[in-house]
Amino acid sequence: MPAERRIRIGIDTGGTFTDVVALDEETGELVTTKTPSTPSNPADGFLAGIAKVLDLLGAGDDSVSAVSHGTTVATNQLLEGKVDRLGFITNTGYEAMLEIARQSVPDGYGNSYFWVKPDRIVPRDLVKGVEGRLDPTGAEVRPFDEAGARETARWFRRQGVNTLGVCFLHAYADPRHELRMLEILREEHPDAVVSISSEVLREYREYERAMTTLVDAAVKPRLSAYVRNISERLQEYGAPPFYVMKSNGGVLSAAEVVHQPITTVLSGPAAGALGAALIAQVAGFDKVLTSDGGGTSTDVSVVIDGEPTLTTEGSVGAFPSKIPMIDVVTVGAGGGSIAWLSPEGTLKVGPQSAGADPGPLCYGKGGTEVTITDAHVVLGRIPPHLLGGEIPLDVEAARAGVEALAEQLGLTPEAAAAGVLEISAWNQANALRQVTVKRGLDVRDFALVTFGGSGSLLLCRLMDVLGLPTVLVPPNPGNVSAFGLLTVDVKNDYVQTHVALADALDPAVVEGVYDDLTARAATALSGEGFAPEQHVFARTADLRYYGQAFEVRVPVAAGPLDPAAVAAEFHAAHRALYGYDFAADPTQQVEWVNLRVSGIGPITRPEIARHGGLDTPARSSRATRPASGARGVCFDAADGYVDTPILQRTDLPPGTSVAGPVIVEEFGSTVPIHPGFEARVDEYLNLIVTRSNA
Repeated sequence: MPAERRIRIGIDTGGTFTDVVALDEETGELVTTKTPSTPSNPADGFLAGIAKVLDLLGAGDDSVSAVSHGTTVATNQLLEGKVDRLGFITNTGYEAMLEIARQSVPDGYGNSYFWVKPDRIVPRDLVKGVEGRLDPTGAEVRPFDEAGARETARWFRRQGVNTLGVCFLHAYADPRHELRMLEILREEHPDAVVSISSEVLREYREYERAMTTLVDAAVKPRLSAYVRNISERLQEYGAPPFYVMKSNGGVLSAAEVVHQPITTVLSGPAAGALGAALIAQVAGFDKVLTSDGGGTSTDVSVVIDGEPTLTTEGSVGAFPSKIPMIDVVTVGAGGGSIAWLSPEGTLKVGPQSAGADPGPLCYGKGGTEVTITDAHVVLGRIPPHLLGGEIPLDVEAARAGVEALAEQLGLTPEAAAAGVLEISAWNQANALRQVTVKRGLDVRDFALVTFGGSGSLLLCRLMDVLGLPTVLVPPNPGNVSAFGLLTVDVKNDYVQTHVALADALDPAVVEGVYDDLTARAATALSGEGFAPEQHVFARTADLRYYGQAFEVRVPVAAGPLDPAAVAAEFHAAHRALYGYDFAADPTQQVEWVNLRVSGIGPITRPEIARHGGLDTPARSSRATRPASGARGVCFDAADGYVDTPILQRTDLPPGTSVAGPVIVEEFGSTVPIHPGFEARVDEYLNLIVTRSNA
């Protein structure tokens, strides 16, 4: 094969399938495919995906120019609570920081009588204090106890605790005590994997900073081994540049990401949100919700004007993480989510998942419990095979499982299967409400973009439940997350706490902090191979009204600092979020809290092609395509099975319009269009679904 071809590859490893998208940088050709995930060793599915897509392109092993990867290694480890033995080093007198934690109680204080505080990420007996103290400005109050630090390091070595987190008070203002502790640990306990808070999160609030540092330490061994394994196996492809997706919407080289593994905890969902954002923006939608349905879960987010919403108040499982991340809400409503009966006999769905192995009953790999995919198969909403016939499904096994469940519920099999899907739809709808209604947004103002292998199966029901006007389904929806990996810039975030009331703010000091953060970002971008003229920097600040406990992030324009303009941005953002502001009340002072800089190394994004077809300026009233077949599909248990035409999506040119009931199938996913809905194909080959009377 000619070596001059340059193929850039995006790979998203999910719970059931590994999705692959390849871009020929010379011709702009995009090729997508899928391969089963390999949970026992995800690297196997990763390499199988590369081999498969290169074969489809007819390209040689030496043509790979770069690989970008969205990984769930850190996410799954935290969601499953598989945290190995950790040690924690903090200031003497603050050893109970993790036990005290915060006052928040799940489901509100009405639940406080019954709620039992979960186990801490580090048990109390593995927390050690070291003498020494800084004040909030970084001035030393008490000197660092080097002898005590050495004894602490030796104690952890004797105990065989090889993963450690270090968080000293006010290390965000001056890291010298933490850096000295790190040096002593390297001397006395050289085998230890160590994370220090001043490198992970240079921001105030000790508990959140400590938890974020400990989570970083917890995932570091496993993620490092995984990334190192893939990097070594990429040698057979000429060791191309290898990037890993971060939660903040950027990528970072694998060599660097192992030093900040916590930044990958929402790696896969972030890529999907970015890919969907670009597709929707090109199609003319500026306010969209994204819904990424996979085998294990569904991830939802908000995109406004092409930019997903960011947060630093996120968590993964039971672990708060104050790193910048795309604001994604995850619900256990994927294709493999298990239907089960509660002790009271009521039907529940998820969050437990059958995953890829053994998978749903219809996979015929030893699964024993009914899943959402089984319900779709029994109702005829998906074909009796996946991936265009590569994976045949055992419809009878699924039907037997659903019949057994229906018998327990006293329902018909169709009613039981429809009930499973109804619960799943409401679970997804509630997640979408969390990112809209709970953020002060009207869900009806948004279009919904559904993608992922299972993301589009319930779109018509979601439109009914939420009152959504429009749903967009991209072409190859199962591969949108992998496509998103090809649209992502290199990005690093830097933060410095700087608490000051607006009246006492010294613009020169603030500009100095921003200059320092920008210099750190520039150094990192140069290390990633970007020339200085390619560097892009975005400044933001976290502000609040004096006395508030939480902040609002607002943009800070480049150039000389204009505190009044930043305050005006804050008042407007506060009103949008909470419905009020104090812009006209001089007694309510604005307080600056954190200063942030993002360093961005831009990449060339693939172009989304526009297609000709039936969609012309003199549009026909309705263009239809002949069905490639038909099967009985149950859209409503009371109506039973309806003979429904089956259309192949690749046969539908722009301008095609079809009315439900109809099933639109393609290689990686299926879109059931219910009675009362219609779909048209736009010039970018997106399916645009609306109500028939809309």
